[in-house]
Amino acid sequence: MKKIVQTQKICAKAIEYEIDDKGLVRNVVFQGGCMGNGLGVSALVEGMTPQEVVRRLKGVQCRFGTSCPDQLATALEECT
Repeated sequence: MKKIVQTQKICAKAIEYEIDDKGLVRNVVFQGGCMGNGLGVSALVEGMTPQEVVRRLKGVQCRFGTSCPDQLATALEECT
């Protein structure tokens, strides 16, 4: 299942991700924002369950009370 989620209050404009048939997070892509941050977060969450990503990243703040990792966690909450 591939999803694209529009973000709010962060540099990236959207986050694209997939949940594979085993229920694992795959192919996370941050559209816009800091390339290094997006690639780093994407590599770290590859193969995790959505629940684990949410547990680790929910509440991480950069500015405006959110961050790219937090927005990914928020997007994945619907999968938990």
